[in-house]
Amino acid sequence: MGQAVRRAGVRMTEKGHPVVADVTYSWPVNSAPPPSGQPQVADEPVLSPSSSTNRDRIPMVVWLLLCAAFVVILNETIMSLALDTLMKSLGITAAQGQWLTTAFLLTMAVVIPVSGFLLTRFGTRTMFLVAMITFSTGTVTGGIASGFEMLVAARVIQGAGTAVMMPLLMTTVMETTPKRRRGQVMGVVSMVISVAPALGPTAAGEILRYFDWPFLFWAVLPIALVALVIGGLLVRDVGERETRNVDIASVILSAFGFGGVVYALNQIAGGLSPQLVIGIILAAGGLVGFVWRQRRLESGAGPLLDLRCFEVPTFRLGVIVMSVGFAALMGVAMLWPLFLQGERGLTPDVAGRMLLPGGLAMGVLGPVIGRIVDRFGPRVVVVPGSIVVAVMLAVMSTAQATTALVLLILMHVVMSLGLAAVFTPTFAVTLNDLPTHLYAHGSALLSTIQQVAGAAGAALLVTVMALSNQQVAFLIAAGMTCAVVVLSFRYPTAVADVEGAPAPAH
Repeated sequence: MGQAVRRAGVRMTEKGHPVVADVTYSWPVNSAPPPSGQPQVADEPVLSPSSSTNRDRIPMVVWLLLCAAFVVILNETIMSLALDTLMKSLGITAAQGQWLTTAFLLTMAVVIPVSGFLLTRFGTRTMFLVAMITFSTGTVTGGIASGFEMLVAARVIQGAGTAVMMPLLMTTVMETTPKRRRGQVMGVVSMVISVAPALGPTAAGEILRYFDWPFLFWAVLPIALVALVIGGLLVRDVGERETRNVDIASVILSAFGFGGVVYALNQIAGGLSPQLVIGIILAAGGLVGFVWRQRRLESGAGPLLDLRCFEVPTFRLGVIVMSVGFAALMGVAMLWPLFLQGERGLTPDVAGRMLLPGGLAMGVLGPVIGRIVDRFGPRVVVVPGSIVVAVMLAVMSTAQATTALVLLILMHVVMSLGLAAVFTPTFAVTLNDLPTHLYAHGSALLSTIQQVAGAAGAALLVTVMALSNQQVAFLIAAGMTCAVVVLSFRYPTAVADVEGAPAPAH
């Protein structure tokens, strides 16, 4: 048991920006509260006056955000099997239908880099409500869409809501969970982000068997609305809020830079074209300008996306591993269904069911991996996990049209278990040593890089498959994962008990 006090007011951050602080600190009942004016360090922040610190529980706000994240991530993949149905129903070409995915990804690429600023400016509660209301609005728009243009608009609106959710979830986990328990919590996060994409194609296949495509939207709407209502009642702000204005130039440069990257990657499969050249020019110019602008703002009003996160060694390591690993993962996520449907001759709904055991295996193993990381450190699971992924990708390159279905499922399940052993610790390691005021920026950077790396991996491996064959593409994915194996030996051997870390030099 303990006592708690809530402090509110305006003060200055380490960066010299005014913040609105509203944090509850707790201390043992038998000890006196810290003297006035001295730093007050909480082992685990209390989210509301009525809540109590419980070291064995995941905070309620994290559970709520996990439910919301499950819905928006499920929605990302639930449309994957609907393209053929949409082409017939709306009278569109495959190239037009691809814009339903491209528009969604472009919106994510534009909004995610801004999410770090939005979280520190408006707070957890406000951004949760904005994200879920936006996502629900896009879902309703998709359900009532009468034409292709309206459907694309619905995907854009959904993407804007989805983009905020993962940085919001990761930031909240870092703010509410002490270091020694972050592996466990990240394991649960890993479970959600593994199971939701795996369920998407399966759920879509079953829905389309009995209903028309608008039910793909109506099916997720009730869950989104329940999460919105319960979250609206229970979610409260965590961490600090900075009272500063957005830098419009940074937003524009970010949109051209990151949006240009995703757009260019989506044009690669069509070969050299004016669209590809335009995308490359926009990406290069936007990213160079964005980095220059953020560096200038570091000594002034404050950057939109704080690149000083890269001054923390574990953040750099985690970002590199996540980039390479996610590129390989998303590339395989494109290749394996193509193999199952093209070479093996399976229908889309059956191919979706073939992917389900792997996603469920990742989800089941995630919390177990998290507990191991908390006890023994990340290296003990990342090293063997990355080796398993590299080996299994090489094995998957040998798959033939005559390979037994049970062996194909087993290959995917074992590879998925290896991915769980890599990604669960990496989420925690990447953000663990950031100072508190950089949590939101670090989460936004990590989510942005995941999106870009995933798009790059999918574009690269699908292009290799088109120019050569699927076996070569899988071997390249295995080679990419070998880089993760090498880097995994640089992971810490134990999780430090000290909360927080020195801030990067300003």
